[in-house]
Amino acid sequence: MSRSSSNPIPATPRVISPSPTPSETRESSQDGYFGPVTRSAKKKAAALDDDGIDEDGIENGDLRRARSKSRSPMRIRKAPTKATPKPSTIPEEPVIENGNGHVPNGHLSPASASGPFGWSWRDISRSPSPLGLIPIHRQWRSFVHRHEVPRKLLHVSIGFFSIWLYVSGVQTTSITPYLMAALIPIATTDYLRHTYPSLNRIYVRVLGALMRETEYDGWNGVIWYLLGAWIVLACFPKDVGLMGVLLLSWCDTAASTVGRLYGRYTPRIRRGKSLAGSLAAFLVGVLTSIYFWGWLAPRMSSYVDNDNFPFMFTGTLALPTAVRNAIGLTQAQASISGGWALGLMSLWTGFVASASEVVDIFGWDDNLTIPVLSGLGMWGFLKIFG
Repeated sequence: MSRSSSNPIPATPRVISPSPTPSETRESSQDGYFGPVTRSAKKKAAALDDDGIDEDGIENGDLRRARSKSRSPMRIRKAPTKATPKPSTIPEEPVIENGNGHVPNGHLSPASASGPFGWSWRDISRSPSPLGLIPIHRQWRSFVHRHEVPRKLLHVSIGFFSIWLYVSGVQTTSITPYLMAALIPIATTDYLRHTYPSLNRIYVRVLGALMRETEYDGWNGVIWYLLGAWIVLACFPKDVGLMGVLLLSWCDTAASTVGRLYGRYTPRIRRGKSLAGSLAAFLVGVLTSIYFWGWLAPRMSSYVDNDNFPFMFTGTLALPTAVRNAIGLTQAQASISGGWALGLMSLWTGFVASASEVVDIFGWDDNLTIPVLSGLGMWGFLKIFG
């Protein structure tokens, strides 16, 4: 037997097309054709609409059922892959991931990459400012940008400087001219740096540690600080004016520090203001009031000129005369003094301090609104009950 007869060549396999289904026959009959329908035509019919509904509102789910497998061998086609995007020509900054798994986006404060208090997208409102405009903020992200330590030290030191001036016997009328003398050149320089970009670059390199990056294109907060201090010292009695400066110096710093550290764990009062920060401002306001009116002022009475610079709070609170007469109380019955009066005055001072720190008036800087609103709150309270 020959080799060819022992291993015969197999015959070419026959390809048998599947018989058309009744639905295919109906589909083809609509166009006047009753023969078998090809697979490509069936796919086109099934793709009448992307959402499975044709123009008449009829669902095409029955047109998309699985087709019968062919008995002929066929190649398996791979699903088309998306083209690999070309690499971007814009260099990206290295991404730093903090211990809590939050990844900064390069524009909000990435200081959360260090330290135990990592920020997430919920903390955008608590971010002090964008990052990248002032060089020192990139170099000292935690010390300067996130915690604003140099700025807060300057903020707090002004309160202690005001106490030193009070103890030294300097009156408010002697301080306000110096405040205005400093305000005019600082505001002028701020205007010039926004006019000349080269001057602005030098300005932020020298004073960048004391600035927020939002002040790169905006007014420096020192301008509003000086203006707010000048208003309360020039327009209110001595004790109220000094307390307005102390509340700005200490309560605002306490609210900012505590709010950034623990604000995420408490309800948010408004954008950028948390309950933790407001409680800190309230507590510091109460303690500041007790310290000044309850301890410092009584010991420095020799420096108080009662004729030209009288205090509004003298240790006694009383109901207004009209209210006292309406309810039939005597002067002694409608008055409190000593620790009760100091406690009530301290609670009210803490309330106006926290309220002025939270409130937003036309987007004005809080270095202006805190002393002015606090001064108005204390002055109005003492005007009624003092």
